[in-house]
Amino acid sequence: MSHLSTDRVTTTPHASVSPASLRYPLGEQLPASGAAIEVAPGVFWLRMGLPFALNHINLWLLRDRLPDPAQPEVQREGWTVVDCGIDNPATREAWLQVEQQALQGLPVLRVLVTHMHPDHMGLAHWLCERWQAPLWMSTSEYQSAMLACTGLSNFGGEPTVKFFAAHGWNKAEDLAVVKSRVGYYPSMVPRIPGTYVRLMSGTQVRIGDRLWHCISGYGHSPEHMALHDAQNQVLISGDMLLPSISTNISVYAMEPDSNPLQLFLDSLDKMLHLPDETLVLPSHGRPFKGAAARITQLRAHHDERLSELLSACTGQARCAHELLPVLFKRALDVHQTTFALGEAVAHLNLLWLAGQLIRQHDADGIYRFRTAQSSAKPMGT
Repeated sequence: MSHLSTDRVTTTPHASVSPASLRYPLGEQLPASGAAIEVAPGVFWLRMGLPFALNHINLWLLRDRLPDPAQPEVQREGWTVVDCGIDNPATREAWLQVEQQALQGLPVLRVLVTHMHPDHMGLAHWLCERWQAPLWMSTSEYQSAMLACTGLSNFGGEPTVKFFAAHGWNKAEDLAVVKSRVGYYPSMVPRIPGTYVRLMSGTQVRIGDRLWHCISGYGHSPEHMALHDAQNQVLISGDMLLPSISTNISVYAMEPDSNPLQLFLDSLDKMLHLPDETLVLPSHGRPFKGAAARITQLRAHHDERLSELLSACTGQARCAHELLPVLFKRALDVHQTTFALGEAVAHLNLLWLAGQLIRQHDADGIYRFRTAQSSAKPMGT
């Protein structure tokens, strides 16, 4: 899971796909600060800024009604918020503008978070407290957020330094920066609501007049939840399906032998059945149509990266840090390298666990990978 930043994108070019395969029904239109664009009946698009290279996140307002806790027989009209933005003064101010310009005088009834990354989770506590609204999210995401926020996890700090060093990134001044960022997640997610309502794969959530089906996704975060309205052909895809950048898929220190890329690719299969006319509402980029084409593009992208790594590991054993130029075609700063190295290990682990690479732990304490004798086409895709 990402814990150092919200700039969770790969910098490698995507495999080609026909420009006509993805369609953007709203064209170049973007929501203004504090304003909302209705993208489907009762579904509104907000856009909040982020202080990173990935400079925005899309949030969603869904018209809703729920029983009044004081008078259960009375239905309260209001909104469900999907994702929140990070906790900083600019985002709080943007939400105050939303109250004035977009909520139509109606309250927030619940806050639904797709996953625990800071740009999605950061202001959940503030919105829930401000509106006395419950938080809805999956258990794995909630617990991971709680651990990261309270500092009880081993995100960042010494465990991450050791993990990076074991994969060949051992420049002392760089790792000192990594070690110092153990408090990065709490700086954007200072508190977590004390209670939540659990979402699970297959959960049906009635929001206003729409019935949303929860689709779990793995690899990018512990238990990401996308929301699919089959009747009206709308998918709130979160970070699992983005139109123009590829979601960061990384291995982290707490689970060094994991295979998140395979989990991510398998999760995409759950969305392959979506009709071509399904309106996909991503967390970054513009709403689009053509989910199956985008999945095909993402698979081709990762297949190309896997093939490049196999070629690079033929004839010599190489560590993940040495292989960064194979995957990333431009210079990376320390911040970008934290994500790039995690993603490189994710690709290498897939090939290693599929038996196409052999991983060796050398005398210098570094893991290096070389091709197996019978290595063939990458098995991940």
